[in-house]
Amino acid sequence: MSTPTDALLTAADSALRTLFVSPRASRECPTLPERATDAELAPGERALSGALMRVNHVGEVCAQALYTAQALAARWPRAGGKAPDEALARQLEAAGREETDHLAWTQARLDELGARPSLLNPLWYAGAFGLGLLAGRLGPGVSLGFVVETERQVEAHLASHMDRLPAVDQASRAIVAQMQDDEARHAREAQQAGAVELPGPAKALMRAAARVMTTVAHRI
Repeated sequence: MSTPTDALLTAADSALRTLFVSPRASRECPTLPERATDAELAPGERALSGALMRVNHVGEVCAQALYTAQALAARWPRAGGKAPDEALARQLEAAGREETDHLAWTQARLDELGARPSLLNPLWYAGAFGLGLLAGRLGPGVSLGFVVETERQVEAHLASHMDRLPAVDQASRAIVAQMQDDEARHAREAQQAGAVELPGPAKALMRAAARVMTTVAHRI
């Protein structure tokens, strides 16, 4: 079992890898074999796809922060002398590894489109890490409930991108579709593991924070 010091070092390593190392996916990028070449994208379509994929990339940076922070909290000694929840930490880390695939896919797609990541990624990571740590320290049920609500909101966000991405950009659309499937599964798994329903004000605050992030990241 990991010690608190081990957990802290793992969290620090995850932050450095997310922000400063090119991510490597464990699964093949789900672009369609029959996709249109990027040369068929008009300049305006390419710019829109790049902006939307930048937002999705920021979401994956935040996902790394959230899952890392929640796993750290699960491994930390809990109030009342309760032992760390190693099983929960492993579940969160497994979901985080799949999110690393998303991070790699969106980064690769940004490169293909000639777009850049958000300049504020360290800020987004720090903010998401703080939220994840807070949720994790409130107990396993709340931590899992936070996962459920986060993934549901991400699903809705990705669905809106499917409506906005240019029809010819089949590569970006394939990536977003696979991400939707993965996020829905993460939410179901968290629900089955004992998530509690978050209160309405907490959900509204999460939606407001996500709206700020997506609006800013679209441009910066």
